[in-house]
Amino acid sequence: QVQLVESGGGLVQAGGSLRLSCAVSGGTFSRYAMGWFRQAPGKEREFVAAISWNGDNTDYADSVKGRFTIARDNAKNTVYLQMNSLKIEDTAVYYCAKYWMSWGTMKGERGYDYWGQGTQVTVSS
Repeated sequence: QVQLVESGGGLVQAGGSLRLSCAVSGGTFSRYAMGWFRQAPGKEREFVAAISWNGDNTDYADSVKGRFTIARDNAKNTVYLQMNSLKIEDTAVYYCAKYWMSWGTMKGERGYDYWGQGTQVTVSS
């Protein structure tokens, strides 16, 4: 039913930028909050950013504040993650996820009911 497909990952030098996209199908996209998580090699998955159904509320991990921006285009059923000033420690597989409500406690994985397959982001020196 609901499918999330991430794209836009790749190899980038430290200090560079990358824009990730997550296309959603099979649901009423505009009614649900969305989030981005990431998992680095040998590390547990962590919260990156979230956005409410109407875009009025956003939340970010401390490690990405001021560098990353989450946005959505409900007409295109797509959520974005603009990543600027990338650091080597940003290297990870990035996952898009759909929350079960329009907003809530977004930093934990609890409440996200659908996940994408992930897209690799590698930041080099």
